[in-house]
Amino acid sequence: MADLLRKPTGTTGKVHDITAESANWGYVGFGLYHLKAGETAAEVTGDREVILVLVEGKANISVGDQDFGELGKRMNVFERIPPACVYAPNDSEWNAVATTDCTIGVCTAPGKGNHPARVIENIELVERGKGANTRYIHPIAMEEKDIADSLLVTEVFTPQGNWSSYPPHRHDEDNYPDMTYLEETYYHRLNPKQGFGFQRVFTEDGELDETMAVSDGDVVLVPKGHHPCGSPYGYEMYYLNVMAGPMRKWRFQNHPDHDWIFQRDSK
Repeated sequence: MADLLRKPTGTTGKVHDITAESANWGYVGFGLYHLKAGETAAEVTGDREVILVLVEGKANISVGDQDFGELGKRMNVFERIPPACVYAPNDSEWNAVATTDCTIGVCTAPGKGNHPARVIENIELVERGKGANTRYIHPIAMEEKDIADSLLVTEVFTPQGNWSSYPPHRHDEDNYPDMTYLEETYYHRLNPKQGFGFQRVFTEDGELDETMAVSDGDVVLVPKGHHPCGSPYGYEMYYLNVMAGPMRKWRFQNHPDHDWIFQRDSK
């Protein structure tokens, strides 16, 4: 099993470069750039589609000969305002020129050429859960938006002391409509940034069971199993999820020991 906790490789430039090959799976890729004003990032998509997420800051973004101009309003991720996002299809090239210091997430999965380059709009903040399981979601590109071939992308803000991706659930079987096989990455941020959070990735048979302390800027890989995370008192947690698999649908099952929480809170 590949190492599930990936630390950034530096503080500037491309600090995460997770490919399907380096993750030892078949679909999801995730990269992250830290750019200073005036710096540029550019990539050829090849056989993969891309969703660029301006996590923080502003940049001029183009895909091929389509110039989308300066995008981005959120200067700090914990402002909780919607991010600027751009879809780039396979067999294209994207380019980002930072107009302020910025952080850009590069979400990738196999592309099929069915969707054009575009700015992703109408991203609203949605509350989910109850009590200490309350969190806030930006569904950037979930299945109700027909804007990608494979990618499912969302942001989650978890208040201090709360749990998220909870009750534990999994989506590791290609068994639609009961479940879909989806690989997943979590890009974590903490506020204040010296904070920490926890994430457990585990299967019901115990074959995989890893609990990780995550720091600001870490990425966690979820190849299979359940994957809840928690934020200690005093520290707010953010994460950017990237999911993909053979079907662009999110169908999961809760852990049988803990599904009672979901059933109770759904009443």
